[in-house]
Parts: sequence; C-alpha cells; structure tokens
Amino acid sequence: MKKERWYNILAAYLKQHRMAYSIFICFALIFAFIFSLYDLETEAVWYAAGLCVFASLVALPVDFFFFAKNHRECRRILPNIPLQIEELPAARTLAEQDLQDMLFETKRILDTRLNIWQARQAESVDYYTTWVHQIKTPISVMKMALESEDTLEHKELLAELFRIEQYVGMALTYLRLNSESSDYVIKNYDLDLIIKQAIHKYAPQFIHRKIRLYYPPVSIQVLTDEKWLLFIIEQVLSNSIKYTRQGSVTISVTPDKVLKIKDTGIGIAPEDVPRIFEKGFTGYNGRADKKSTGLGLYLCKQAAERLSHKISAESAPNTGTTISIDLHTDESIAN
Repeated sequence: MKKERWYNILAAYLKQHRMAYSIFICFALIFAFIFSLYDLETEAVWYAAGLCVFASLVALPVDFFFFAKNHRECRRILPNIPLQIEELPAARTLAEQDLQDMLFETKRILDTRLNIWQARQAESVDYYTTWVHQIKTPISVMKMALESEDTLEHKELLAELFRIEQYVGMALTYLRLNSESSDYVIKNYDLDLIIKQAIHKYAPQFIHRKIRLYYPPVSIQVLTDEKWLLFIIEQVLSNSIKYTRQGSVTISVTPDKVLKIKDTGIGIAPEDVPRIFEKGFTGYNGRADKKSTGLGLYLCKQAAERLSHKISAESAPNTGTTISIDLHTDESIAN
C-alpha cells in the first residue's frame, strides 16, 4: 500500500476539526467586539490570547501525533482486516467506538454466513461425489452391453455415452474447483505417464473418428498435481477431437517444459481466441455445434492457475488450434 505523506494526514486532521476552529475564531471575534464596544483595556485580552495560542501550539501537535499514529495503524491493518481486526487502535471518541462496534458486528454476521455457506458447499460436493460414483455403475453396464456387438449404431452410442461420462466428471470438477478445501498433491511427476493416461482414455475416440495421433514419448519430470493436470490434458484432447473432422492431433513438449497439443481442426475465429477461457463462452464454433457448454476450457484455466501453470491458445480458421500449457513451475509451490 502506498505510504501517505504527512501533509496529507495534516490536511485531513485540520478538516476533521474545522468546526472547533471555526467556533474558537467566532468566540475570539465576539470578545474583540465586546472589548472594543466598551472601550476596555486590550492588554489583558492580548495576554490571554497569547496564552491560548501557546497552549494550542503545545497541545495540537501532540493530538495530531496520536491522530496520525492511529491512522497509520488502521492503514497497516486494512489489507488483512479479517485476521487483524482485534488489533484496531482503541477508540478515542464515541463516534469511533460506534464504528468499531458496527465493524465487529458485521464481521460476526459475515463469519456466521460464511460458515453456513462452507457447510452447504461441502454438502454439495459430497452429494455430487456420491452421485458421480453411483452413476458410473449404470454407465458401465450400458458400456458393456454396447461393446458386446461391434455395429455402427453401437459405436455411435458408445461415443455419446463417453460424452455423458465427460459431463458427469465436469460437474464434479466444477464443484471441487470452487470449493474452499484443496485436494492437491503437489510433487514431481513423470509427464509421460500422465499424457499416456489421457491418450488411453481417448484412444477409442481417435479410432472412431479416424484421427491420427502423433506423440513421441518424453522423459520429463514436472512439478504439478497429477489428477488436475490430467484433467486439463483430457479437456484439451476432448476439444481437439470434437472440432477435428479429419487430420491429426500432435502432442509435444518443448525443452523448457511447455506442453503443446496441436490439432488440424476447424480452428477458432480471431475475435473468439482471447475469450475461449471465459466461463460460458462458446464462440462461433460452440454456437454452431449446439452441444458446447463453454465450461471445459474455463475449468482448464482455473485448474492451471491453481497449479501455477500458464495456459494459452493459438488458432486460425481452417488451420487448427494449438493449446500450450507452460509447466515450468517455481519449486516454492511445493512448500
């Protein structure tokens, strides 16, 4: 926070006490008028006035010192007021005491409501977690039934069932990302193993859509959370498959740990590229597809930020899209 100049504090002090100064000057003018009206000796008046001025020159700097001290203490506490509210300077006036009482009461109300909200949020996460695990059973049964016959119709239904699994997982991810609790396990992971998990999951989709996949295995360790990085990669691959009618998807990692997933799909309109990570934004392609939720890349962005990774996109219509995930992370994140 920018440090205030002493003269700015002095100006505020003088402004706050302007009524007292005005009354003092008014009284002085009244005394001067009365003494002049009755033609009284002014020597005693000037002597008394000099003593008042001297007393003021002694008292006001002391009062201003404590005024400035209290002000600076309040400004120090301000950035962390929820944690340091008990350290507020003692109230010097009844008005200050009223304001502090209102502040403490407001904090008490907000803390109560926050606890209620956190409890409800935890209940929601628990409910959807249970629901996701329960819904996996009928999905698995349907999947086994459809895999029993290798027909075109069953392949189409399997593809749609796979999308249902994605949306179910996305709902749970959305809740977990907005939850106060954290289940991150930050440590060094083998990036190749994480990428291969995502490839294995989407292999049937690549085969079904006849999209080629290029991925030369890498031998790189990255500081991240395996589950959340896997989620990001899966969402990017899902988009690549969805918007690539024919061609290929290439996964590569640069020496400075930037994971790139490039497809030869329909691409993204230039005006849409800066907004594809916004919540609910579908863009031209999403509106044309009618099935896009606008949540996949938004969740990727949120998860990446929590892992201190950077995610960006490059694209052009009819030439494909490249999503880059910068996995170069400061070691301090693990502490």
